[in-house]
Amino acid sequence: MQTGYHRKIACLAGLVAMAPLPAIAQDAGSPAAPAITSGPPPAGGSDQDLALQLSNPVASLISVPFQENLDFGAGDDGIKSTLNIQPVVPISVGKDWNMIVRTIVPVVAQNSYQGPGTDAFGLGDITQSFFFSPKENKGIIWGVGPAILYPSATDRYLGGDKWGAGPTVVLLKQMGQNTVGFLGNHIWSIAGKDDRSDVSASFMQPFFSHTTSHATTYGINAEAAYDWKGKDWLVPVNLTVTQLTKVGDQAVQVGLGGKYYAVSPDGGPEWGIRMIFTLLFPKK
Repeated sequence: MQTGYHRKIACLAGLVAMAPLPAIAQDAGSPAAPAITSGPPPAGGSDQDLALQLSNPVASLISVPFQENLDFGAGDDGIKSTLNIQPVVPISVGKDWNMIVRTIVPVVAQNSYQGPGTDAFGLGDITQSFFFSPKENKGIIWGVGPAILYPSATDRYLGGDKWGAGPTVVLLKQMGQNTVGFLGNHIWSIAGKDDRSDVSASFMQPFFSHTTSHATTYGINAEAAYDWKGKDWLVPVNLTVTQLTKVGDQAVQVGLGGKYYAVSPDGGPEWGIRMIFTLLFPKK
């Protein structure tokens, strides 16, 4: 018999899974996606150009990724569904700089994920990053700025009830059809409820992708997180395939991926599935 929890899981996964999936899919990684040249990305451009821009977390491209993550094996054989809504908005700051605002809004449903009695459904803590990146890059593409953690969780099991802030950075190199790079941040808690644990957490994401002439992207990344308070590592490795296509006049990217937790704390997740659906709004 289907429980209310499983109906929520099916609903969240369905938001992504019902998107039209072409023959081969592509990944947006945890960054939104990269670009083909080190200079400013082309306005509009070919499907391959757009797919390459999606491999670049600081490309001058408005996109709205919906990333559904299903994680298994934690707690008491727990299941966790996290639908990350991740709008990326570039803003021109003067003649030479862009500010790329990347927001991650997690909608979470979990069942026994942190042990018995930890079922929860709702909004998690929102993270927002502000990357300042030069419009003209010679060789290495980079961006740096602050990251902010908002205590937006609607359930104590879905967030830490702490405001947080810290630095974030992205570095990448695009060589023809290949993109290699690193995205990272560190967040400390700066305010919040005294009865909740302080936050000191690092996130490190090396990534590599290859984009074909048919706008199919094959990607691999690790999303390593280290909790300096709990002394715990969490290191999922993701393999993804994504495809750029169109639904009517709307450019979209769809993808599928598998996740293996190379390092996980006691009671942590073991493996997972990722589904990706991204709306693209290239300059006309």
